[in-house]
This record gives sequence, structure tokens and C-alpha cells, in this order.
Amino acid sequence: MSRAARLLQLLEHLRARRQPVPGAVLAEQAGISLRTLYRDIATLREQGALIEGDPGVGYVLRPGFTLPPLMFSEDELEALVLGARWVASQAADPELARAAQGVMNRIGATLPTALRLGVETSGLFVPRRAHAVPAAPWLPALRQAIRAEHALWLDYRDESGAATRRRVWPFAMAFFDHARLIAAWCELRQGFRHFRADRVVDLADTGARYPERRHALIRRWRAHMHAEHPQLETAADRS
Repeated sequence: MSRAARLLQLLEHLRARRQPVPGAVLAEQAGISLRTLYRDIATLREQGALIEGDPGVGYVLRPGFTLPPLMFSEDELEALVLGARWVASQAADPELARAAQGVMNRIGATLPTALRLGVETSGLFVPRRAHAVPAAPWLPALRQAIRAEHALWLDYRDESGAATRRRVWPFAMAFFDHARLIAAWCELRQGFRHFRADRVVDLADTGARYPERRHALIRRWRAHMHAEHPQLETAADRS
């Protein structure tokens, strides 16, 4: 976990308590030493967090502290709410769904009362589809591999049912209404390939970083897609 993420997590622990929390408890929750906790408390205080308390007494966060980057307009908040609700209901990835809910909880905890009420009572909803894309237990491993630029062993069945095992370099995943699509460089075919998530039998992270950076793969993939389908605009072109 990065230090920035750890500081945000520490703020969340403090916000959840009304009474002073012993430093040892906070350190245990964060998985850090007491000395590191004291440094983190000092850093948050320097950033304007109103944390009261001392070693041996405990710490409590006074209400009213708002992180400046989380000041959004009403339109921006509605976009965040809608996006988070879509991920929670449509992504077919339980870990990603929990992360989306965590984002909304964090935003709600730092907003002024009026804006928080608007988020909590937003009238923008994402209905569940009658035929939802089934969850796949390996989706978190896939996202982690994309993030870490790791090669994967992929067990796959094509449209005809033929099974193959191949080593791929995943660099993107598209969330279509009817399916999830994995974009990767395939060592077996020595080219870019797209794999339907519902045809993946299993995958395993090799733990080894593939020899090319993800942004370079995406650049080459975009050039390949334009050459093969000049009329097609990819999602990456709009980002």
C-alpha cells in the first residue's frame, strides 16, 4: 500500500470513531509500527486535519475536515454516483463492486452536509439486467496483472470449443453490455488477440513482468486496430 493510500485509510479509521482511539489500535489496523503511525498523524496535521490527542491518550478527528481534491460540482458528483453504481451492479467483479462502494463512502464522509445529502439521495440508478454477466473468480487477478504488467497463463476455449493454453501479456479489458473482452499480446500467435471473458476457463499470474510497458503495448495495439479497421474508433482513442 502506498503512503498516500495509508494516510487516507488512517483518516477513514478516525472518522469512524467518536471517541479517542489508542495509537496501538490504529497502528495495528494499518499494519504499521507505532513510530510510523506517529509520523503519519503529524503529516495529516500538517495537511490541516484536526486530529486531537497524544501518545498514550488516543486520537480523535474533529468534524469539518474536508480534503480539497474532493470538492466536486453537483454534475461531477452525479457522474461519480452513476459510474460507481454501474460498476457495483454491472462489472461482475465483487472486489471492484466493493471498491466502488468504498469510493462513495469516502466521498460522502468528506463532503459538506448539503452535497452529502445530494449524493445519498441521488435519483440516478442503474437497474440490474435480467441476464447479468456472471462473475468470474479470476477477474481480480486479471486486473492486478494488467496493473502490474505481468504475463498470464491463460486457459481458453474458443467459439468451437477447442481448448488452448497460452502465455499472454494483458494490457486492457473492455466492459461491454453483453460480454467482457480482454486485450492482450499472445505469445502463441505472436500478435494482438482479444479474448472473451466468458470463454476463459482459468488464468494464473506468472509473477513475471512482460518485456514491454503497458502504454507501449496500447500504442501498438491502437495502430494495429486502425490499420485493420480504419473506420473503428477504440475506447482508448477517446481517453
